[in-house]
Amino acid sequence: MNQPSPGISPTSPVTPGTYRLDPDRSAVSIGVKAFVGLLTVHGHFRLQSGQITIAADPLASETQVVIATGSFTSGNTLRDHDVISGELLDASTYPTITFTSTRIEQAGEGWVVFGSITARGTTSDAEVRVREARMEGRAVRFRATATLDRTRFGLTKRKGLVGQIVEVDRSEERRVG
Repeated sequence: MNQPSPGISPTSPVTPGTYRLDPDRSAVSIGVKAFVGLLTVHGHFRLQSGQITIAADPLASETQVVIATGSFTSGNTLRDHDVISGELLDASTYPTITFTSTRIEQAGEGWVVFGSITARGTTSDAEVRVREARMEGRAVRFRATATLDRTRFGLTKRKGLVGQIVEVDRSEERRVG
């Protein structure tokens, strides 16, 4: 019997299968404290590719997501340039940020996807909490969040101006592949 995914009722479980990411219907939003924690700066990345395989046993499911590093936008051209420059993300040398799952666990009524994120040539463990997963016709809509420490990826410049903790909110729609 299929176990329902978080955010959906037991009568509408996510159908097992492989779902490809639709970059035009997906987004990665981040928030980071700035100016010694006085305000939160929000930005967005474009997803380049990815897929999720929902197994009949949800604990055997897998995912991989690729983000285009140079796609960062925050509404401030100078800030956007600084973020993708060699001083922070270095998009010309490291054009992608990837997340690859290693395992999934049920946590209460939700799921936690454990895996690794590679950014700026450094790989670090990450936990992604799936907040919502629901079928919409042949598509599945996911919403997931994570909290990352940017210094674990060698992103140590601009201390005080840019906070250490980055809140990530990923909303994706994936289509059957």
